[in-house]
Amino acid sequence: MRGFFITFEGGEGAGKSTQIRLLEQYLRGRGHTVVVTREPGGSAGAEAVRHVLLSGAAEPFGPEMEAVLFAAARLDHVEQLIRPALESGAVVLCDRFIDSTRAYQGTVKGLTKAFLSSLEKAAVGETRPDLTIILDIDAEVGLQRASARRGEGSIDRFEKDTIAVHQKRRDAFLAIAAAEPNRCVVIDADRDVEAVFSSIKAAVDAAMERREFKEGQANSFQRELH
Repeated sequence: MRGFFITFEGGEGAGKSTQIRLLEQYLRGRGHTVVVTREPGGSAGAEAVRHVLLSGAAEPFGPEMEAVLFAAARLDHVEQLIRPALESGAVVLCDRFIDSTRAYQGTVKGLTKAFLSSLEKAAVGETRPDLTIILDIDAEVGLQRASARRGEGSIDRFEKDTIAVHQKRRDAFLAIAAAEPNRCVVIDADRDVEAVFSSIKAAVDAAMERREFKEGQANSFQRELH
């Protein structure tokens, strides 16, 4: 039986890592095998590309090259980790996936939706999330959180962008959620950790129950045919 694929999206400082850890603990407690991963990265090949992307080394080559590198990293990630884990029946929790490319590279002037859609199709094929949690937070608040978390560490390629750019990305995530309400759930991330997790847990439980109900109906139909 195919596993369950949950992706976490949102702007800088939204708290994805913290919430993924909490959800991992919750799902393991319910008896699920859980695989936690991230993008860019998650596999040996993708982790090598991650450094190039987040360090800004690819930036001088233009947004098209960055988008292609993200797609290449995602292809390796899907083939080497995500797809095998799902085929084994595991729950996969991924920190960023296709929607980050849509929101980050999709708001870059000159990159067309058709170009990004072609890269997306080549990278993931039919391996799409069953549920996407979008942690929504004001761009300025999120950047303040990210700065506090980072401390004296170096700022990455995307954190250094202007508030206006970060706000565009927030708007893009919300637009994705509005366009795909059956897959995406928007969670207010500007609350305490426990309140945010309570909302996430409810969304995950509901999504898994819907999947189980549909599979139960399909199995019942197959038995009737035989």
